[in-house]
Amino acid sequence: MRLNRPKLVAAAAVPLLLLVGACGSSNKPVDAEAKVLDSVTVAGDAKAPTLTLKTKPLTVKKTVTKVVKPGTGPAVTKDEALTTNYLLVNGKDGKQLDSSFGKAPARMDLSSGKLLTGLSKGLLGQKVGSRVLVAIPPADGFATNGNPQIGIGANDTMLFLVDITAAGKPLTQATGTAVKPKAGLPTVVMGKDNHEAAKITVPKSAPPKTTVVQPLIQGKGNVIKAGQLVRFSYTGVIYRNGEMFDSSAKTKEGYAEFPIGVGQLIPAWDKHIVGQRVGSRLLMVIPPADGYGAKGQPSAGIKGTDTLVFVIDLLDAS
Repeated sequence: MRLNRPKLVAAAAVPLLLLVGACGSSNKPVDAEAKVLDSVTVAGDAKAPTLTLKTKPLTVKKTVTKVVKPGTGPAVTKDEALTTNYLLVNGKDGKQLDSSFGKAPARMDLSSGKLLTGLSKGLLGQKVGSRVLVAIPPADGFATNGNPQIGIGANDTMLFLVDITAAGKPLTQATGTAVKPKAGLPTVVMGKDNHEAAKITVPKSAPPKTTVVQPLIQGKGNVIKAGQLVRFSYTGVIYRNGEMFDSSAKTKEGYAEFPIGVGQLIPAWDKHIVGQRVGSRLLMVIPPADGYGAKGQPSAGIKGTDTLVFVIDLLDAS
């Protein structure tokens, strides 16, 4: 289930850097270089803002911020994921490159280490409810490569307008109401944390011919919708021999993030995870037709006739 990384704000295609320092929540520029943001005019409807640059090109040597509208909520911490709306323009010419306003809110996850470094620096310490301007130099953005696909050159400063509407720590394990599974299904013993794979024991009986989705914990979070980026903690084994072929416990983070319901995952995941609630833990028994099909996945030891078993924690969706 290897995927291309999704949208800009969820996983930037740059080397991962440590977060450095926290920006204040004052609506005054914090240093001389930040005064460049005084030349930016924010206008338009609150739900469809525009940015106008009085001086072009707008360039900075380090990430700087300016609070356009202060919030009254708690300060954002490095282990939180934010619900935001954002507008992106190129500092070179003021051209609008991307916007989530008028669309679905965007998640900016400071806890993942995958957010653009400049956004992490610029939003850390800001208060929920704030509208913030963040100017990001290439070193904190896409570095010397730029991002031609969205119109960012190697020397271009990016300018973001970000509305921070909510913040919270993503789950690290399923949480909710325990559900007693039906008899005859594989049994699960969870690891001590996300870095220890779950142990799945497969029964000696023949596998089911259709996909089985058995909640083990019924979460109480938001309902997952097609097209959302979902954070999973999961382990998968082959029904035939009980051997584990994949687990998010192998990753540095202890979880994985995939877009759901858009054809980038095996059919059973796309079909049956949509409509579930964040916080749920699912046991899924998946026949070949709903898994890797007749070709299987030889590199993982999966034959075209193999049924798969997964235990999946649904940790977040945006």
